[in-house]
Amino acid sequence: MAYQETHTTSYGSRLSNSFKKIGTGLAMFVGATVLLFWNEGRAVKTAETIKEAQGTAVHVDNVSEVKADLNGQLIHATAMAESHDTLRDEMFGAAVPAIKLIRNVEYYQWQEYSKEEKREKFGGSEETVTTYTYKKKWTDTPINSAEFHDPAYQNSNFVITELENKKQLAEDVTFGAYNLPDFLKNSIGGEKDITLSMDSVQKATLNHDIIESLRASGRVDVRQLADSTGKEIPYLAVSGNTAYIGKSSGNPQIGDVRVIFKAVPSAQISLIAKVSGDTFEPYMSANGNNFSRVEMGSVSMGNMFQGAHNNNSTLTWILRLVGILMAIGGLKMTFEILSMLFKWFPALGSIVNMGVGLVCSVIGFVWSLLIISIAWLFYRPIIGISLIVVATAAIWLLWKKSKQKAKSAAANDSANNSDNSAAATAAS
Repeated sequence: MAYQETHTTSYGSRLSNSFKKIGTGLAMFVGATVLLFWNEGRAVKTAETIKEAQGTAVHVDNVSEVKADLNGQLIHATAMAESHDTLRDEMFGAAVPAIKLIRNVEYYQWQEYSKEEKREKFGGSEETVTTYTYKKKWTDTPINSAEFHDPAYQNSNFVITELENKKQLAEDVTFGAYNLPDFLKNSIGGEKDITLSMDSVQKATLNHDIIESLRASGRVDVRQLADSTGKEIPYLAVSGNTAYIGKSSGNPQIGDVRVIFKAVPSAQISLIAKVSGDTFEPYMSANGNNFSRVEMGSVSMGNMFQGAHNNNSTLTWILRLVGILMAIGGLKMTFEILSMLFKWFPALGSIVNMGVGLVCSVIGFVWSLLIISIAWLFYRPIIGISLIVVATAAIWLLWKKSKQKAKSAAANDSANNSDNSAAATAAS
């Protein structure tokens, strides 16, 4: 059953909060402006770096031997990235020849969800009804249930044991005759499940440690830890790539833990990087940016550079959208005080709030376009000038439209006054 809390905020408190938001809103607006300007510079510099690298890189068919004439050159090559190390997790019997070994730990916990419903009240106060619901789910970290709002669920979470996530990286990974540095190893994907192999001694030892941890916690009845003969009940099950800590993996209980293992095996990769002796380093362009790239499988040099351009374009548009939303949100927070002054009458306050929101959205969007244009004046002058013309035209059209509305309203008022005067004269 859902749990609800009702909180009423007085008009005075709401007004005070709106004043406090002015500073936050202005800071957000300034932050959006800086982000938008910086993003355009970043996009141009990144594009220049990719273009420079593309004009410098050479394709190498065979990397089976270290060639002195390639030292210092930016190359593109395709070969097997091979690990010569066996990565191990002794606790759970994981042992695999791989580039990476990844251990992810999950906990079965109660999760709190909330949903708010706000109601405007006459006089400017606001009533907030918050509904809390609870569901069991697997999470990456233990959840502190002491902070739950429903007393019935407070302190309901615990974990049988808390383990850390781990990622191991092989030291000896070759690419033909070359050694791969860590920054390239970390770029290699293709995670696959592995099979855990724990012998009976390992299982018994780990199960005993789990039992002792449960006994010390006092969260589990000691009768659930051993059978009538005193033999410890299994709290550990291993299947495939997962070690399950709990009484039954098919019926998880709060506090259960599962440990999932994956590995990145040796695989064919394509890379673009600068040769440095028998290894690689990032290529540094004239503007100081670094460039290197790894893709799985056999990918042509042209396609890899095109992928880099596409990634740059995608990130640029994402940051533009974030900047625009920040600018609009900052203006709305700054001018929230205007609509709050009319919240004494809920209907009127809602109308003013819609108007303020619309104006802030338009101004925030136009401002963002203007900042992008100014940034492009520094980095892309021709396109920047074009955008400034568009932004100026948009502002002029908005001003002209508002002026026409004002004239129309004045004309209507004048006509109404004339009609009223004529009617008064006729009546007399």
